[in-house]
Amino acid sequence: MCESKTIWWDGGLWLIDQTRLPGELLPLCIKSVRQLIEAIKTLRVRGAPALGAAGAYGVALAAELCRASNPLELMTELENAADMIKGSRPTAINLSWGVDRAMRAAALQETVEEIRMAALREAEEIADEDIRINKALGKNGAKLLDDEDHVLTHCNAGRLACVGWGTALGVVRSAVAAGKHIHVYACETRPLHQGSRLTAWELDQDKIPVTLICDSMSGSLMRKGKIDKVMVGADRITRDAVFNKIGTYSHAVLARYHKVPFYVAAPLSTFDRLHQEEDIVVEERDAEEICTLAGVRLAPQGIEVYNPAFDATPLELVSGLITEKGVFRPPLMPMV
Repeated sequence: MCESKTIWWDGGLWLIDQTRLPGELLPLCIKSVRQLIEAIKTLRVRGAPALGAAGAYGVALAAELCRASNPLELMTELENAADMIKGSRPTAINLSWGVDRAMRAAALQETVEEIRMAALREAEEIADEDIRINKALGKNGAKLLDDEDHVLTHCNAGRLACVGWGTALGVVRSAVAAGKHIHVYACETRPLHQGSRLTAWELDQDKIPVTLICDSMSGSLMRKGKIDKVMVGADRITRDAVFNKIGTYSHAVLARYHKVPFYVAAPLSTFDRLHQEEDIVVEERDAEEICTLAGVRLAPQGIEVYNPAFDATPLELVSGLITEKGVFRPPLMPMV
């Protein structure tokens, strides 16, 4: 199976431009904090764990580019950069988590050079951790999948959403690596088609059987007995809800009605024990994401549009939370 990284440091910050897939696999060199913020906002890099690494690497990049002559000046510049990076996607908790980790590491240092080295070292550790954590998470989740299972997934929670391996798709990969035969039904995931462009591409690259479906087909497939499990990722898990790509809640409700287990795979860094659903600001995206496709207009000019990036699924609809520390059955939550 492919294990190439989605984001990495090689004399500078590099990432896979996910807006170019499935047409081309294009590495993109990020040369400024503003370019990184643009990449985050336009989903060139996306997925909670990948954003955690991006946030930390953004601090390292800011430190590398800053010409400050003393530690105080450098830390002031880093604090400004950190605030801008964290504000680029407010709902996904891993972004601010990664930024804050790199900032804490930098703040412990005494010289300009030590600050730069510490920020990069912490970002590299987050990136390396991500793959280890996802493989542990995948191993835990693979035990929930049976041989010949048909698994529904929504959006992209594979290696492209992480530094490597993946969360929801990491569970599938781990099950396949253990010798199980798994078939995935991938929802296209409107409006930006992360399912068709990214999930289907990843699974095809790994030779894991995948069938692409429209988002609205999932209930029909469950009614026909064609779905054995639902497996999704998460951008934030509060005390009472899972925030994930818009449409996730609908799949959860349908799964409960049809008695299909609904699982969420996410590292502990995605858990937010301080807040509940009502506290979270859900990112709203540009109307043109819904009104156009590949430059072709699909809706009347000026029509009113509501385009939230995420929805919230109550924990009572979740059969299990799959983490690197094990599987937790709500209302039981892992300690983070």
